[in-house]
Amino acid sequence: MTARPFLPYADRRLHTAAQPVEAVTESVQMIWDDMVDTMEAMPGVGLAAPQIGIMLRLAVVDASDKRGQAVRMANPEILHSSVQFRSHEEASPNLPGVSAHITRPRAVTVRFLNEAGEIEERDFVGLWATSVQHQIDHLNGKVYVDHLTPLRRKMLVAKSAKLSKRG
Repeated sequence: MTARPFLPYADRRLHTAAQPVEAVTESVQMIWDDMVDTMEAMPGVGLAAPQIGIMLRLAVVDASDKRGQAVRMANPEILHSSVQFRSHEEASPNLPGVSAHITRPRAVTVRFLNEAGEIEERDFVGLWATSVQHQIDHLNGKVYVDHLTPLRRKMLVAKSAKLSKRG
């Protein structure tokens, strides 16, 4: 398994919807393994395949306190969202050095193909729900800054670019 490099924010693939996964194959399992390693190396609570240049609808999420509890999802889709909202400071390794408060539903019910290739429906709450929604955005070609006003987004993207040139 390997931690993979992240695409820069300007890469078109981050702004393009990913392709559905037909079946959970050995290749998909290997990609998930690399994604978990990459997520742990950040460290972060989730990762979508397009963030590392793989244009498949694959995501991993681990918002557990202990770690090692990653949920591996193919083709995740939100079935239900709570009417209660939660604000959380979100960031992305594709836009290093910046973050923003994003408000999302506090809980979601998600349908996805699990590691065994079976359709699963699961409820996620709190940070788990925030991360799942964040990853699904990536699968749909959106980055968390797309939830901000155009001016705020432009400022964060410029700040990240400036910080990247320094580092």
